[in-house]
Amino acid sequence: MSSAASPPGAGSLAMAEAFEARAASRELVIGILGLGYVGLPLAEGFIGKGFRVLAYDPDGAKVGALESGRSYIKHISDARVAAMVATGRLSATSDEARLAQADALLMCVPTPLNVHREPDLSYVADCARTIARHLRRGQLVVLESTTYPGTSEELIRPILEQATGLKSGVDFAIAYSPEREDPGNIDFGTTSIPKVVGADTEAERRMAIAVYSPLTQVVPVSDLKTAEAVKLTENIFRLVNIALVNELKIVFESMGIDIWEVVDAAKTKPFGYMPFYPGPGLGGHCIAIDPFYLTWKARAHGEATRFIELAGDVVAALPRRVVEAVAEALSSREGKAVKGARILVVGLAYKKNVDDMRESPSLHVIRLLRERGAQVDYYDPHIPVVHDNGEHPEVAGMTSVAWDEAALAAYDCAVIATDHDAVDYAALAKAVPLVIDTRNAVGRLAPDFVDLIRKA
Repeated sequence: MSSAASPPGAGSLAMAEAFEARAASRELVIGILGLGYVGLPLAEGFIGKGFRVLAYDPDGAKVGALESGRSYIKHISDARVAAMVATGRLSATSDEARLAQADALLMCVPTPLNVHREPDLSYVADCARTIARHLRRGQLVVLESTTYPGTSEELIRPILEQATGLKSGVDFAIAYSPEREDPGNIDFGTTSIPKVVGADTEAERRMAIAVYSPLTQVVPVSDLKTAEAVKLTENIFRLVNIALVNELKIVFESMGIDIWEVVDAAKTKPFGYMPFYPGPGLGGHCIAIDPFYLTWKARAHGEATRFIELAGDVVAALPRRVVEAVAEALSSREGKAVKGARILVVGLAYKKNVDDMRESPSLHVIRLLRERGAQVDYYDPHIPVVHDNGEHPEVAGMTSVAWDEAALAAYDCAVIATDHDAVDYAALAKAVPLVIDTRNAVGRLAPDFVDLIRKA
């Protein structure tokens, strides 16, 4: 008598059940590809939950640092890395062949824009090809990098299937779970931020949930594209609201109204409002880049994203507005021109209390001031020197100036571009004759300092 045929999906569900059992008993090995601002905290989170982590990065310097218990990210201390190593559950490597040892492979690689402001998925594609060379049955592959809806289905799946002959959803699993890291945020971290998880089949979704549920709360969604759309929606929401508050600032300023006071009062409403604050522009690897992934993909579907593009235009103009404010204030208050003026940019990082200068508006401010003939220096306690890596030629080789009263007094103007907590803004306001405060850092001090600044 012949055996009954297996029901549809029986093989994949069996794969999921075995995977879930190993996740529950912490037998899974979690492979993390890319050990930057997303991958390293993720490794720490899984190690803290009792999993063994295979941390892969082609950068041997990062691997060597981890093996010796040293951190290369400012807001992650050496002590935290040493604690990970001390568990015996961290194995850092640049040997891609070892990826076959991992049960889950989490891709944490950059997704920048190219010079035409189009998605650059070269890092994702290269990472997928690396995985494909060592993919085996039963593994789960998850992309965490922010991207447009359709990336996992249209790019990653074909690379993995064509190179191996294996079938996703049957022989191995694909899922998407967008990273939600906020470097420097002391209130929310990897294990306290819910993880959205999406996959195209029940079995694959179950496998992804099994990986992430020991780590934090999991929010499952119906498929890959929906999960990919979630992260874009989050960052587009922030882009649009940041653009809006900066536009409101311009309007209110012409009426003699302080936008900071307006926002502080408005946020007391317990519903229907969320505070956003103006600044010199947008930076980092998310808000300044991610919305334009959807803009690009929408064009392929014959749709326009006018609202997103308008918001992008508003924030792109902000560094130039800061420089125009510097020029106007120098002329009206000090009787000086930008050309030849000594200007100190306070804060090179894109946000407070981190050492990350990717896409920082400070870079644009420095470039524009130099184009007008200013002598520009910077001070940033988190970035003592800018190493020449080809990404920021406008500041390559610069070093943070010394912080003392005599040195500060030599400047004609200071531009507060990043409001690091470690900066003595009272000393800055006393020493420098003109402060352009794009973050309300001085404005948050005692009222005595209010007449020392001009908010830009």
